[in-house]
Amino acid sequence: MQFETGRIYHIFNQGNNRRKIFFKRENYLFFLKKIRLNILPYSDILAWCLMPNHFHLMVLVNHLELNVENTHRVTSSHPVSPNPVSNNPRTFNQSIAIMLRSYTRAINKQQKTSGALFRESTKAECVNCIDGITPSFLISQGITYINHSEPEKQYPQFCFDYIHNNPIKAGLVNDINNWEFSSASDYYGIRNGTLINKSVTKEYLNF
Repeated sequence: MQFETGRIYHIFNQGNNRRKIFFKRENYLFFLKKIRLNILPYSDILAWCLMPNHFHLMVLVNHLELNVENTHRVTSSHPVSPNPVSNNPRTFNQSIAIMLRSYTRAINKQQKTSGALFRESTKAECVNCIDGITPSFLISQGITYINHSEPEKQYPQFCFDYIHNNPIKAGLVNDINNWEFSSASDYYGIRNGTLINKSVTKEYLNF
């Protein structure tokens, strides 16, 4: 994955062979802790949704590389748990990979399985690129992505809305606020979650 600071990305991956990656409520909550630890230091999260066999993150990238100790400080008004200090730099790509590997180890232990939990390649599509290249959201590997002919400046809003509507499209709920594992409830004022940064979202989107 290639990232640039100041760009918004739709990051997503799914279970290997479309298998489940979340088996009970505690798994979703554990993965959210991993997101807080590994994604927030590098970015502001604008939207997120965890589905039974895949996940979506919409982030504004602020840092491409940080020293390990800096990935555990308070960033973008989001508290992150401290870890031992190290001078080793870690890229955003590496932090994402660490998140998925550590979660995989935990699930393999829980399920008494082994091997890959996620597909080999995590995808990251820029949704506010200014070079004339817009992402193509299509049906791929069992996940439906947005495909729209409007200018690239409108993609952030389409991506934001799509992520929150994912549970309805999958037939899991009839109302986006009934799906616990997305940021929709935070934007509707039903829950006061701290994973997203609403002030940053307002700069780019309507909600």
